[in-house]
Amino acid sequence: MGGRTTSTAAITSAGIRIASILFLRWVALPPALPIIYALFAIYVPSFISSYFTESKYEIIDEVDVVLKEDILNEDEVLNGTTDEAVVVEELEVEETAAVVEKPLNPISTLLKGTPNPNSFLLTAITFLANVACIAMVTDMVYSPRWFYPSHDLSFARVGYVSDNEAKLLIREPDQSKMPITVQVHIKDAQPPFDNPLWQTAGGVQSTSNETDYTAVVTIPLSRSKQRVYEWTTSNNHSGEFTSAPKPGTTPELFDGKFTFLSTSCIVPRLPYNPLDHPLAFPGMKHLAKILPGLGAQFMLFLGDFIYIEVPRRFGDSVENYRQKYRQVYASPDWPAVGQNLSWIHVLDDHEISNDWDANSTGVYQTAVDPWHHYQTEANPPAAKRAGTQGLLPRTGATYFSFTQGPASFFMLDTRSYRSKNSEPFDSPDKTMLGETQLEDFLEWLRRPEPRGVKWKVVASSVPFTKNWRVNTKDTWGGFLAERQKILQAMWEAGNLGVGVVILSGDRHEFGATAFPPPKDGRWPESVTVHEFSASPLNQFFSPIGTYKQTDDTDVELKYIHGGSSKIGVITIEKLAEGEQSSLKYTVYIDGVDKWDTIILSPSPLHPAKVGGSLWDRLRGLSS
Repeated sequence: MGGRTTSTAAITSAGIRIASILFLRWVALPPALPIIYALFAIYVPSFISSYFTESKYEIIDEVDVVLKEDILNEDEVLNGTTDEAVVVEELEVEETAAVVEKPLNPISTLLKGTPNPNSFLLTAITFLANVACIAMVTDMVYSPRWFYPSHDLSFARVGYVSDNEAKLLIREPDQSKMPITVQVHIKDAQPPFDNPLWQTAGGVQSTSNETDYTAVVTIPLSRSKQRVYEWTTSNNHSGEFTSAPKPGTTPELFDGKFTFLSTSCIVPRLPYNPLDHPLAFPGMKHLAKILPGLGAQFMLFLGDFIYIEVPRRFGDSVENYRQKYRQVYASPDWPAVGQNLSWIHVLDDHEISNDWDANSTGVYQTAVDPWHHYQTEANPPAAKRAGTQGLLPRTGATYFSFTQGPASFFMLDTRSYRSKNSEPFDSPDKTMLGETQLEDFLEWLRRPEPRGVKWKVVASSVPFTKNWRVNTKDTWGGFLAERQKILQAMWEAGNLGVGVVILSGDRHEFGATAFPPPKDGRWPESVTVHEFSASPLNQFFSPIGTYKQTDDTDVELKYIHGGSSKIGVITIEKLAEGEQSSLKYTVYIDGVDKWDTIILSPSPLHPAKVGGSLWDRLRGLSS
């Protein structure tokens, strides 16, 4: 009996320790949680039973063997009658059994997690080691929910900032603080043209549970020059932001460099450290260290801002989704990266449910309720509707577009309109964007940009390349017909002298990929499309490589799978001579600059006609 319970305790102890380490330090997989608790439920009675039934003693069996030699003709040898002695060998075996205490063997006890009947101290230590594993897992999973629901969270963050306005998202559940006023002024004002005085820019009269006590204040920016502004609210929040350069113009600040960031995917307290705050994000600490020297205009966050099912899904109510957003903004690491930097967002699956492909059915409406309140309301304008010459926004769109300085941006929604992932990869009817979004996106690609805009930047929550070999069906690799149609439109955009760059996340790895046009085709090599996929900001990473080039349509430039925090830094500059522009991409992994590359915008093959006649514009307005 004692032997079986001891073996059971040893096996379950090993399972608890291995699963806990993987869960806490690498990937908090939800299915692992019940397994860990089940192992502990088996371990405890086995351990107790083994302790009380295992004998303190063991039987030591000792055997003494003595070899005796006897001379049979000893008298004859002594008398000298013979010279040869006849020798007989005889073995004597003596067996004794002794009962002794078992040795302590502390290393074995501590490693196996089994009790030692001769040492209560060692028994307690090895048992408490497994209790500590369970306690840390419980701490990681339940402490945020039990102790930091963040119902009373009050905060303000900078959303989309253009050359003429800035959006400020405010959450304030305390109605005694109402009305809230927002004031701004130009930091380091340059007289006599800049007004250094604080001015009231707007406010919030009240908030309600309908929007989880959030509201957005749009701050008008009257100064035509690019400036850094400081802002403050009457409920004691403050920060700063930088106005954007006008479309087609070179930034007046930061030595003429236009810089922004991209990443995705955050889960708090991973890897787990018991000394960290339950809402800590180590990746945000890495970001905070590199931010001061970048002069970044904004963070383009590519989805998975929350993980509704990690480390455990607590239900599908709107409050469960809202709480996840509040906990990110309540993190002690958020102010250093969010109060002085504009954040804009795209939607991905974990804001809804893993690998979401059910459109707006099921839990979708519940999931996007806080997404709209916390992200959409502070995002750039909705993308322009196809057929309106880029003048009218698409009403109710969950995808966005805007232009700043040398770049035009389109932020895709890859979740709300897609076909089922299980459909054939090359099906001509399979869509990730849906008919309407695809139409708006293709027109944006074809639309000539203002003079000075040299880049079209596409934000996609999932990778465009098919080189990722794990769960390819959830990426653009599972939507090949639609992907090819988009690639051709991107190459056509290159013929207008505009480089196309895709930024993506989702994979928890870094990959840089080139998409050259077909050889001997109608597009020159200079219109090659580039994708940079960087994630997570704070999540697990793949211990093995999952990216592999298999043909010459998706060409690997660089691949790095290690690192729990990956951030892309994109810097655009106008070349000193000519009309071309350079784009430098740098990836930071765990706060360290690991790789960079520079690409150039293509030269136009034929001039673009910007705008169109007044009649064309009016006709577009009526369509």
